[in-house]
Amino acid sequence: MKAAIDLNCDMGESFGPWKMGNDLAILDHVTSANIACGFHAGDPVTMQGVVEAALQRGVQVGAHPGLPDLVGFGRRNIQVSAAEAYAMVVYQVGALAGVAGARGGRLNHVKAHGALYNMAARDRALADAIAQAVRDVDPGLVMFGLAGSELIEAGRRAGLSCAAEVFGDRTYQDDGSLSPRSLPDAMIEDAEVAAAQVKRMVAEGLVRSRTGKDLPVTADTLCIHGDQPGALSFVRRIREELAAAGIEVRAPSGAPPTTSVN
Repeated sequence: MKAAIDLNCDMGESFGPWKMGNDLAILDHVTSANIACGFHAGDPVTMQGVVEAALQRGVQVGAHPGLPDLVGFGRRNIQVSAAEAYAMVVYQVGALAGVAGARGGRLNHVKAHGALYNMAARDRALADAIAQAVRDVDPGLVMFGLAGSELIEAGRRAGLSCAAEVFGDRTYQDDGSLSPRSLPDAMIEDAEVAAAQVKRMVAEGLVRSRTGKDLPVTADTLCIHGDQPGALSFVRRIREELAAAGIEVRAPSGAPPTTSVN
């Protein structure tokens, strides 16, 4: 079977007059778009614009729910109960589903954002709450989560299709978690280094940790951070390297494919 991976990007993270990322250009190179739903970033006009642009390009649309933390961009740990997490995810996914439906499409997947994602990757109760929220909104949605984490296990327990996510622009800890952004080498800014890491994760199922350990990893979808400086050149380089290695780029499908805007 030919090796394949999805390329997803966190986007739609502008808010009012504050602009972030190069969403429209990046959409030409990815297969899945994770669109902010207004809690950590994004607003209704931004959500609608990015959804429409994704549908026009045949890019799968996904919700990117986060913690209610605009100032901290959803990257600060905020203690929430499982019930609160469930309600927040239902609210945000439902909002983006409504936007997609109004533009003639539908959601394909859900990926939690930032601190909510990282907290749930370790916390079974939180992960189960997110998975249950996704299923209750639409059981045909694909659940994105850190490869090998509680998010993937929770999605499977909820009966959802799951896509194990890996990162080309982040370093890994020995336990398979992402290195905290507080560490100086948490982000990989060299596109060549990132491309080599991605190819190895897809072709060999391995990623090297910060301490030099080779860790097994399942790579169904690769995250591109839209807010990262140079994200456009980064994703272009990744696609070039994947093509050269004979690795197909395609989106995972749970719900029926999204349709283009009329």
